[in-house]
Amino acid sequence: MLGKGLKFFGTACLMGLLLAAVPALADDVIKIAVPSPYTGSAAGFGENVKAGVTLKVEEINAAGGIGGKKVEAVYLDEQCEPREAATVSTKIANDKAIVGIVGHLCSSAHLAALPTYVREGIAAISPTATSVTITDKNKDAKGNVWSFRNVYRDDFQGKFLAQYVDKVMGLKKIAVFYENNDYGIGLKDAFVKEAKTLGLTIVGEEAYMKGAQDFNPQLTKMKGGAPEALFIAGYYPEGALIVDQAKKIGLDVPKFGADGFDNADYIKLAGDAADGLYLTAPFLAETAGPDAKKFIETFKARFGRDVDWMSANAYDATGMLADAIAKVGADRAKIRDYLAGINTADKGYKGITGVNYFDQNGDCLKPAYVKTVKGNAFVPAPKQMD
Repeated sequence: MLGKGLKFFGTACLMGLLLAAVPALADDVIKIAVPSPYTGSAAGFGENVKAGVTLKVEEINAAGGIGGKKVEAVYLDEQCEPREAATVSTKIANDKAIVGIVGHLCSSAHLAALPTYVREGIAAISPTATSVTITDKNKDAKGNVWSFRNVYRDDFQGKFLAQYVDKVMGLKKIAVFYENNDYGIGLKDAFVKEAKTLGLTIVGEEAYMKGAQDFNPQLTKMKGGAPEALFIAGYYPEGALIVDQAKKIGLDVPKFGADGFDNADYIKLAGDAADGLYLTAPFLAETAGPDAKKFIETFKARFGRDVDWMSANAYDATGMLADAIAKVGADRAKIRDYLAGINTADKGYKGITGVNYFDQNGDCLKPAYVKTVKGNAFVPAPKQMD
């Protein structure tokens, strides 16, 4: 009898220890995935997104969470690479504790992950992926969309930039340098199409690959066309090298880029060549309302730098996802349905970046602002476009 009692007691203790060692995530925590590049050349962008998500999650949890449950953000590194993103998307879909996604950051990565999210039925809100192709791939057999974004598309952004170059800057001869990926090609196509409609002259189109270091051959060729401006459709790591090398060969003309340049590391990498760049962004701190100003102050105090548009959009995307969970519960299909129902301004989510809502494709419309680099700092462009 004594031996049996001790055996039972030991087994009970062991079971208790094992149960105590397993966190009760399913019951006590609501998990959201945040796939983004946290290593590699685009890691600076990933940190922007992480900062925005972090602030929103901390704010939600400080207020009691969602239905008394804490929100946990799961950060998965996909390096802005399609192959890594496809692998990460499977991990996310298979983890049934994850009920929604804020991401991906890069369009090419988002496109690689999208088939898994559509097939497995989990909604993603990208705060940054702008490729037009996402719209074309974003429906299941029933016509339901599973990917949403609170950022404008490349066709809008590229068209806007061409109009700004023409109507605000009065420049007529443009050279175009683009990264050979979904983001760069989409921007380039939209810019060139609108430029030709406006009667601008494209004096050269050249492509480059991600990770390239030497851009002198293409820049020298474009310089021969005597451009009045250079449009760079790509991200800041290569963009910083491009403006530096352009300066060194005497291609001293205004440079234009899109939201892929909006990172403090661009200025650090480009150094003295950073000034003179104009870029589009969907959020401009200087025009923000009272709620946004509080966020901007909190952001700077926490991270020691000015807020960027990716952090602001990620903050709002997290808020939209959390709002959906609070309304319909931690059910993937119901979350998707709720997000799809945010389809008018009246139903929109009022965030720090404005009113966020989606069309039938999961896309949104937002105004574009123009920033420039002056004195090694991002500042609002002297003229915005009406």
